[in-house]
Amino acid sequence: MAGAKDTGTGHEQNRPAPGRQVAEALELIGAGAYLVDEQGHILAVNSRAAELLGRRAEDMAGQDAHELLHRGPQGQQMPATRCGMRQAFHARHPAHAEEDYFARADGSVLPISWFITPYAGTGREAHTLVIFHPREQAPCAEPAPERSAEPMSELERLALLAETTTQVTSTLNVDETLRRLVALVLPRLADWAVIDLITEHEEVWRTSVVHVDGGRLVHREDLEGPMPPVPEESPMPLSRALRGVASALVAPDTYQRTPDSGIAVEQRHLFEVTGIRSAVIVPLRGTREVLGALTLGRADKPGEFSASDLPLIEDIARRASLALDNARLYQRQRAVAETMQNHLLPQMPRVPGLQMAVRYLPAPDASQVGGDWYDAFTLSDGATALAVGDVVGHDLEAAAGMAQLRNMLRAYAWSQQAPPSRIVERLDEAIMPITDVSMATLVFARVIKTDDGSWELSWTNAGHPPPLLVTRDGLTDYLTDGHSLLLGTGLSTSRPDATLPLPPGSTLLLYTDGLIEAPGRTLDEGMQRLRQHAAALAHRPLPSLADQLLRRVQPPGLDDVALLALRTPARTGGGTDRAVTAPET
Repeated sequence: MAGAKDTGTGHEQNRPAPGRQVAEALELIGAGAYLVDEQGHILAVNSRAAELLGRRAEDMAGQDAHELLHRGPQGQQMPATRCGMRQAFHARHPAHAEEDYFARADGSVLPISWFITPYAGTGREAHTLVIFHPREQAPCAEPAPERSAEPMSELERLALLAETTTQVTSTLNVDETLRRLVALVLPRLADWAVIDLITEHEEVWRTSVVHVDGGRLVHREDLEGPMPPVPEESPMPLSRALRGVASALVAPDTYQRTPDSGIAVEQRHLFEVTGIRSAVIVPLRGTREVLGALTLGRADKPGEFSASDLPLIEDIARRASLALDNARLYQRQRAVAETMQNHLLPQMPRVPGLQMAVRYLPAPDASQVGGDWYDAFTLSDGATALAVGDVVGHDLEAAAGMAQLRNMLRAYAWSQQAPPSRIVERLDEAIMPITDVSMATLVFARVIKTDDGSWELSWTNAGHPPPLLVTRDGLTDYLTDGHSLLLGTGLSTSRPDATLPLPPGSTLLLYTDGLIEAPGRTLDEGMQRLRQHAAALAHRPLPSLADQLLRRVQPPGLDDVALLALRTPARTGGGTDRAVTAPET
């Protein structure tokens, strides 16, 4: 593989390792296989490749594949300009060669045939899969690539199955899974792909009808949409596939007979409009139920589908079905969790003179729910209580613990005319015997309007990141007083209170650690970043400030974030202290 040359040994210690799913997929390939990054450096090697090359996989990782492996017939170094993989590698399209040579660890040369194909991982990196056979064991000579009607070679089949596994299992989004499936089979196997899915209400929906047109994949939305119900006894191929009975080879005359159901009418219309003359219809079977059916059709593409094509297409459908089943289950869980979260997070009270804005962003890798929370409510003495906390965990159990903690805090705060420290002490005493919470952090505060019309904040902090106070002129101050141990340690401790007057037009920010923590960045760096952007946004309307902080400061997709922003009224009179509002971007 021709890629960027290494400096030094060729190993890159900081290169991220591929995911477990990728490694497992490589092992399923019945040939030597390795994965390279966009520079041609080896990311992963299967055991078969290591065996054929007489090398250890860990010794190959990080090295330039071309420099390490590619040789001439006599073992001479192969110049990058003569590398047969180079052009296809940089152009990002599949290619193969019947006669080439790789270097073994003992200095000998291994005659091989190879096949390469690009695929995208979970991020934006452009990876390439290389599959090779010893030439003595390689299949017979294949036809020229442009004769696409001929059967795929064994290498191409292995590459397609491996790519199917890595592509469709690396996302938990149903639409993205379907998009990747279509892109895998078109135009390699067909020029039409049709996906019919069975919804949770047992309805059939023609989700995707995609056609290859001049190298582009074009959706035929006019052919998509709801379908008639699946007949219980119909012998027609699509009906049988949607019942999970069997796969079938299909020609247009299959649906020319008198239709036995509404689905047969729709299928006949599909064949007439698309001009499909040869098709394969296979079930999409999940672990618990039939998910739908995949139809691959050839209209302009030469050749007819044959029985020998069925095992490959059924294998692709099995792998895609497993990924689709997982994606559906995940999205169902996300929907339940999101509903639960929306019910757990409260509405903000209306307090004359004060503005409040709250935001909650769940971690995308969790179940759309976690232990981060905020709360604000009016107390019996007229003060306004504020709270932001974080229960250990990122799952429904953490969310349930968060709900317990929030409700107990509300009860203690309402029933007792006590400073924040005393309320939190009582809460900490009750955590272990009453709740399922193991540990949690919390800032609990009271905001009151004083006799002279100003506003005063008192608070205590149980192991939580400090609140940030931002004046209307952009001065910032982390409120580090009132700090003590987090909740749930089992240690009896006296907790301090802190009190501070809130300047007119100032903004108080209570937040969870997901806003300031990120891999490769210290906590101080995260807090400085929050301080910098909060100061720059001090003039913004409060909802805009909250939105912009999340966009600018939050590390993308790492952790839950809860944010509560409170703003005091600007001093009126004199004309010099009126708030200046900049237009939102």
